[in-house]
Amino acid sequence: MIGAVIAMQSEADILLSEMKINRSLTVSGKNIYVGTAFGKEVALCICGVGKVNAALGTQLLVSKFDVDCLLNFGVSGGLNDDTKLCQVYQISQAVQFDFDLVQLNGTKIGTLNEYEENYLPLSTLDIPFAAKKLGTADRFNDSTADYELLTKELQADIRDMEGCAIVQAALCAKLPVYSVKAISDVAGSGSTTDQYLQNRSTALENLQAALPSVFDKL
Repeated sequence: MIGAVIAMQSEADILLSEMKINRSLTVSGKNIYVGTAFGKEVALCICGVGKVNAALGTQLLVSKFDVDCLLNFGVSGGLNDDTKLCQVYQISQAVQFDFDLVQLNGTKIGTLNEYEENYLPLSTLDIPFAAKKLGTADRFNDSTADYELLTKELQADIRDMEGCAIVQAALCAKLPVYSVKAISDVAGSGSTTDQYLQNRSTALENLQAALPSVFDKL
């Protein structure tokens, strides 16, 4: 069974519209839908925004539904000229750029205490979407300091608020984890909030069109 961990209802709807739902329930305040999509068994959890929500949603699917792999998809922010508005990408590596033990351990920014490297690996699929590096943090902003950290020090391509937390939880459970993102805004080219509101619908449409090829390879 595929465990899909999705932050927001609008993002989840693009898969729910394709699912034959056999049952729905609420666990620890999270709405979960179980059924089939594109010929595969799926348990979809709408986890909510942010890293704690993402990790909780992931663990619920692992513990309660015995999933074989984890999938995260949604809209995210681009960070450079190689990430185009509304285009779809898959994620190959992810880092939590608000996790900082530099002063204590002398490690790179984003390095979890139980790891030696700051970027965590994801599994990738044989699908026609370029692989990118993701930075995750519990903030949505136009901070110049965050932009400099993400692009210059971490050399990330995309940012979000859930992805790396899902990866961390999946790796703890020793399960493969996949992530596919559509770009709703690009940092450094105007207000990310305005871009997000303007481009979210088109980004989600493109992501929905990509789901059959994603599920075909899972």
